[in-house]
Amino acid sequence: MKLNWKGVFPAITTPFNADLTVDHGFLAEHIRWQIDNGVAGIVPLGSLGEGATLSPNEKRQILETCLGAAAGRVPVVPGISALGTAEAVELAKHAASVGCRGLMVLPPYVYSTDWREMHAHVAAVLAATELSCMLYNNPVAYRTDFVPEQVAELAAEFPHLEAVKESSTDVRRVTGIRALLGERLDILVGVDDAIVEGIDAGATGWIAGLVNAFPAESVALYRLALEGRKREAAELYRWFLPLLRMDTVPKFVQLIKLVQERVGRGRVHVRPPRLVLEGDELRQAEATIQRALASRPPV
Repeated sequence: MKLNWKGVFPAITTPFNADLTVDHGFLAEHIRWQIDNGVAGIVPLGSLGEGATLSPNEKRQILETCLGAAAGRVPVVPGISALGTAEAVELAKHAASVGCRGLMVLPPYVYSTDWREMHAHVAAVLAATELSCMLYNNPVAYRTDFVPEQVAELAAEFPHLEAVKESSTDVRRVTGIRALLGERLDILVGVDDAIVEGIDAGATGWIAGLVNAFPAESVALYRLALEGRKREAAELYRWFLPLLRMDTVPKFVQLIKLVQERVGRGRVHVRPPRLVLEGDELRQAEATIQRALASRPPV
């Protein structure tokens, strides 16, 4: 069944207790709050969700919590990645078996190589289920770049590949995919500080990070940009950008969890090798958050 990839899809953070076990109670509450604020789907187990630090069993438990909290109101679309192809395939099959309605397919966490090997990995995951799939292109983080011609090759091979999360930070990739494939794939912006530009170029969705703290503002910005209400979108974007830029730096997980804590919607706990912010980094982030909260616009 085709999935509607249009809208704002939170890349959900994974909340941890003080002992760094998963806080399933808060996770469920957080998901319900996101849905109440108008998001189109829930994306757990991604980079922002610290998926690389989660065990296979923890991932399965998180999917159960997400599905229970979503209660069919929006689709749950987990990130599918692992060190090896077999583990990624197993997770994809499990996600399908428990009721997930789509998959976000990533390259392997560590190994980056040529197209022959990356195609084989992604193809194995895509072939594992008939779920609607979104390819995640993030060459900055994963050192694997799925260029438009390769995306087109996968789209021709797998009809249920229906979307691309484009996180190359180059908005020209949106127009490049559109030039090759027209409307065959939905294109979702994967870096927060390119959402307005990405929609202008032809993107139709947003896999968002700061939505974890500001869902109403994120949904409002997306709708203003999609509807071409440029002046209103520019005003909201101008306020939001200092926060959205936190999504595009190496410590984006720590920063976004800090913002969540400061708005009363989470805690800063992260799993090593990440550590919570301190010193000048913390002071600069706090100042940015305080300025934003002091001038927070109504939406």
